[in-house]
Amino acid sequence: MTDGGALHGVRVLDLSRILAAPLASQMLGDLGAEVLKVERPATGDDSRQYGPPFLEGETASASAFYLSCNRNKRSITVDFTTDQGRDLLLGLIERSDVLLENFRPGVLAKYGLGHEDLCERFPRLVYCSVTGFGQTGPYRHKAGYDGIFQALSGMMSVSGHPDGAPGAGPMKSGLSLIDILTGLYTATALLAALRHRDRTGSGQHLDVSLVDCGIAAMSHYTQNYLVSGVVPERRGNGGFGGIPSQAFECADGEQFFIVATTNPQFGRACRAIGHPELIEDPRFATISARIEHRLELLKELSAIFVQRDARHWIEVLDAADVPVSAVNDVRSALADEQVRHRKPLVDMVHEELGAIPGLRYPIRMSGSPVEEYAAPPLLGENTREVLSGLLGLDEKAIADLADQGVI
Repeated sequence: MTDGGALHGVRVLDLSRILAAPLASQMLGDLGAEVLKVERPATGDDSRQYGPPFLEGETASASAFYLSCNRNKRSITVDFTTDQGRDLLLGLIERSDVLLENFRPGVLAKYGLGHEDLCERFPRLVYCSVTGFGQTGPYRHKAGYDGIFQALSGMMSVSGHPDGAPGAGPMKSGLSLIDILTGLYTATALLAALRHRDRTGSGQHLDVSLVDCGIAAMSHYTQNYLVSGVVPERRGNGGFGGIPSQAFECADGEQFFIVATTNPQFGRACRAIGHPELIEDPRFATISARIEHRLELLKELSAIFVQRDARHWIEVLDAADVPVSAVNDVRSALADEQVRHRKPLVDMVHEELGAIPGLRYPIRMSGSPVEEYAAPPLLGENTREVLSGLLGLDEKAIADLADQGVI
């Protein structure tokens, strides 16, 4: 939505709802694409109701969930299940580079809006379908949400306290992690498809599924299994690479996280905490030895760290150039001096909602910086301007469509 954005000139028709696909289109909007969010008349994106909390303006409100993934978009309402609504959508598709949707397989095809219906008529269109289980397979028609895929992908099995510890058992990530990762995968694939289209002149269909993205996100956990045949175990707040990479409880009940996995880091850490003898212990003298004797080392370190407050250990380890951090909540994370220096927050202004705080796009781009943060739109806020500006409809035609419930 900015003249200087890297994706200026790209138009995205976004029929998606909730989180994964809307997050992908928001990223494209941040990068300068024009994003038209197509919603159901009267109800709109389900996430508009995902509260509290709600941001209350003078004459309108919006859920924080919706606000998190819908900036830099314009909202139009179209009932494409009607003939007139379908025709409006086809007119917008003709003028768009990307169609993004997250309906179950076959839903849009019922209205002549599936990829097979459109690919010949609009050969340059990048058509992106984001679903729970993909366009093929025995589960393709099932509904699915983030928690389902954290369970199915194995992600929950490697999250949570290890067997034998209090509260042991698989645990879902607090974040809607697979939704967010799917949004990132989707945005990357869309950029690649646009580059392919610009090179060859041909669009394509992107079949994105949360289950595929969840499996892919298991990364080195699954790779370890493929190499060793051993199913990964839960390690609580510990890592799955070098040792120590772990959160430790301290005397004040607070925790800190330390990563001292290389030999130089481990040596500096041991000297900083006053236990240089650990460096020469043959069980801990090398990276492989520390991994092999992981539980023994963690027992030694736990007994040491519980003797002093977290702040003490953070200070002495940081002074020794050992990677370390407090375990923050959201408030303390945003108050951290490095975080504040990087200015992660933006303020967006909306005529009816007022000032809207949010998180900025995290990448600093020297040649095409992300500078515009248009407030997430109210439901149908831009319907008239889009139908008039892009499709050439006059006020009477638009009013008639509104009277018939098409928009």
